[in-house]
Amino acid sequence: MSRRMRGPGAAVLAAALALTATPAPAHADPEPAPLGHFLVTLADEPLATYDGGLPGLKATKPGKGKKVDTTSDDARRYRARLATRQAETAASVGAKPLRQYSVVSNSFLAELTPQQLTRLAAAGEVRSVVAEKIYRTADDRTSTDFLGLPGLWPRLGGPAGAGKGVVIGVIDSGVWPESASFAGPALAAAPSAGEPYRRGDTVVVPKADGGTFTGLCQAGERFTPDLCNQKLVGARFFGESWLRQVPPGQRRDFVSPRDGQGHGTHTAATAAGNHGVRANVFGVDLGQVSGVAPGAAVAVYKALWQGTTDQTTFGAAGDLLAAVEQAVADGVDVLNYSVSTTRESSLDDPLVQAFRAAAEAGVFVAAAAGNAGPEASSADNTAPWVTTVAAGTLAPQPGRVQLGDGTVLTGASTVVTAPVGPHPLVTARAVKAAGASDTDADLCAAGSLDPAKAAGKIVVCTRGVMQRVLKSDEVKRAGGLGVVLVNPVAQDLAGDLHAVPTVHLNWPDTTTVLDYAATAGATVTLLPGGTDATPYPRVASFSSRGPAAIGAGDLIKPDLVAPGASILAATSPFGAGGRDFDYFSGTSMAAPHVAGLAALHLAKRPGLSPMAVRSAMMTTAYPLAGSDVFAQGSGHVDAARMLEPGLVYDAGREDWLAFLAGRSAADLNYPSIGVGDLFGSRTVTRRVTALTPGVYHAKVELPGVKVKVRPSTLKFGAAGETKEFTVSLELRDAETGRPATGALTWTGAGHTVRSPIMVIPQTVRAPEELTLSGSAGTASFEVTPGVSKLRATVHGPVSTTPVEGVSDPATGDYARHPVSVPAGTKAMQVHLTSADPERPLFLALARQEGGQWVPEAFLPQFEADLTLTLARPRAGEYQVIVGAVLGATPYRVRTNLVGEGGSGSLTVTPERAKVTPGVPVALTATWQGLAQGRHTAYVEYPNGTGTVLTIN
Repeated sequence: MSRRMRGPGAAVLAAALALTATPAPAHADPEPAPLGHFLVTLADEPLATYDGGLPGLKATKPGKGKKVDTTSDDARRYRARLATRQAETAASVGAKPLRQYSVVSNSFLAELTPQQLTRLAAAGEVRSVVAEKIYRTADDRTSTDFLGLPGLWPRLGGPAGAGKGVVIGVIDSGVWPESASFAGPALAAAPSAGEPYRRGDTVVVPKADGGTFTGLCQAGERFTPDLCNQKLVGARFFGESWLRQVPPGQRRDFVSPRDGQGHGTHTAATAAGNHGVRANVFGVDLGQVSGVAPGAAVAVYKALWQGTTDQTTFGAAGDLLAAVEQAVADGVDVLNYSVSTTRESSLDDPLVQAFRAAAEAGVFVAAAAGNAGPEASSADNTAPWVTTVAAGTLAPQPGRVQLGDGTVLTGASTVVTAPVGPHPLVTARAVKAAGASDTDADLCAAGSLDPAKAAGKIVVCTRGVMQRVLKSDEVKRAGGLGVVLVNPVAQDLAGDLHAVPTVHLNWPDTTTVLDYAATAGATVTLLPGGTDATPYPRVASFSSRGPAAIGAGDLIKPDLVAPGASILAATSPFGAGGRDFDYFSGTSMAAPHVAGLAALHLAKRPGLSPMAVRSAMMTTAYPLAGSDVFAQGSGHVDAARMLEPGLVYDAGREDWLAFLAGRSAADLNYPSIGVGDLFGSRTVTRRVTALTPGVYHAKVELPGVKVKVRPSTLKFGAAGETKEFTVSLELRDAETGRPATGALTWTGAGHTVRSPIMVIPQTVRAPEELTLSGSAGTASFEVTPGVSKLRATVHGPVSTTPVEGVSDPATGDYARHPVSVPAGTKAMQVHLTSADPERPLFLALARQEGGQWVPEAFLPQFEADLTLTLARPRAGEYQVIVGAVLGATPYRVRTNLVGEGGSGSLTVTPERAKVTPGVPVALTATWQGLAQGRHTAYVEYPNGTGTVLTIN
């Protein structure tokens, strides 16, 4: 398998290759063309984290419970120094900063040639050089009711007081200021009873922590400063990079804080929209909606932009970094970041470090985990100083489908309020337009349906590729009367505001509907209501999962779950087809719930650190059945309990600098405990601070692992007191390589403080795979045991008869070979050879899941001889997929499945070795009498791990 380079090293390598691949012609331009735009970060700390040490420049890092002050003389002098050094660094390679940053990142944006890039990356004062990336939104009954907020707000002064004195900054696509969710009294001309007021061109908000927020309502296209009020206290836009990359004819947005998309309006309203706003869409009363913290103020920082295509709809890194910088400088208390980064982001990324500086400056950051689930290791925004939020489901909004044969199926619907039908039922493919592909028709893509065939009918559309509501738009365009939207695999159901009556059904009802729709005279009636037994809350299938790339498996991410499926909130009618409110789904919708809850916490306890607030939410969350720790983290947030957590795990600059210097994430003072590689034993240390004093007792559950907590009783005499404890983990009989999960719970003073524990035991450090040759022979290899008893059990060798085939790219499909993998299979190995060494092939494996074929593994290279190996594959039906690239190519493919037992022609000695944990031991493999061909064996060690042996 190839390894992809990441970070500035990859950019430097690309530049070096570009420079050395071919000699420059004699007439080459002495000024090479720019490679692109890059963010260059220098070594000195930015304003928010500078704690002194330079001659004549005092610390500008805010004290505990304070926000960064950008207006002091010390701050001005230090910012001037950073700006000067940035300009000098750029000039040293002949470049010029396009934009400079100094509050949360000591960086500048510049257009660089390959030579400039290489020289800057090697400069001693440069911390990192990264290409300017693009980012996109993390997007689909009321969630505030589900969280129990109507019962919580009275404890916080009612809806008007819930979050009062706290400013939530929303970095997103802007705001629709006319929405009733942001209505508020006009800004006073002078200070008055602690309310927001104007001071010249700025808006000043007295805050609960004694500080002030000083923002700006920035004029622009269809946006004037008087649109701000005591609810919407700031509105800025950052689009230099986007405007530079996207020509005017490809823009569908306002060059102002006004939201041309709807995403930003939705997230801001979810976090802190007004209480009791009536949501009415096209005459349909959807009830009342409220933000999580209706008493909090909102400041929007637009850095995501809407283009005319998906490719031109994004936010650029330089614009997003500028938005974070300004929000922290303005004095926000909470930041919501419903934006997808890339799961390959490194800790050197300027945005990742900007959020660290924001957290050090006392700003709570809630960020979306991403929507690439249920794929493992797909989570975004996983740095330890960010609260990473997964999306959970709400109570289903049922709708029913009654087929003409009497079958009734229950799904989800918000737009079927009375019976629709009976009407003819057809598959989308049966009414496809001339020239449309079967795939586009199945999806009800724009222009794929023929009005002459679809008019007067209810159409079955398959979920996927484009937004769900666009499918009903296409059916309406074609004259259809309704939609039965079906999931191609088991997924969540969503109640969207469709253009025609629509009921959304899940797998396996999909096959029932499609089979019936294909019969002559098929009819259907769409009905409101019904009983849906789907359990909730659950982690939404689209929500991204851990383990996190950052932290090497020692950091449990996401941190927690909040409502994120079918969330009703205000939106931009410009971007939502005239709708003022809409249902959106995504971790984008989950993050602002947590941002709003943080505002409630900070209004009650001003000055509490961001990490203490996160701890309060995590340790009071409740675990969700059916979801593992990499999907839900600590569990689903509990709004009622989070305000009284009893104990909190706090963290800050010292923890993070040690982590950046190489300390394991397992040693961070985190509210969860993760050890991605438990080899033998491990001890981690944690500190807890009492918000409620008393005596707390530890209880721990972690099957297969021996755990000791010392001390197991903590006595706190006063609030604010901090105590330290250790957790020792020793491997017993947990299965090697599989996560073992449990929890540590402190109980006392009327509180329960729960921390999930996840360890991945490793019994033996051994080669994953060894390649041997010959019909007979011996070979030694070394393993290191983590336990006191080591047994090596041989399974195999196995060699099957190859299957011949031909793959032809002209057919538009890959060749496929079915394989059944029984339970207990130790290893699966596929060996593919091309009949012509000059004709390379592609090799992949797919596995059947939920009636669909899903990718299981693949090789990234095209070669004439390929081997794909899986240790301990999941049981089930597989397909070996073979693709050619240079015309019809004959091939042979052999699939070896190693099961229980062996043939006796391979042994490994010693079978039972006397070992000392942590001390390497040599094992010897001996084989004989093997026929010609590829053989596969598996050497199994205690608790399931093993080494795959390939013998040619």
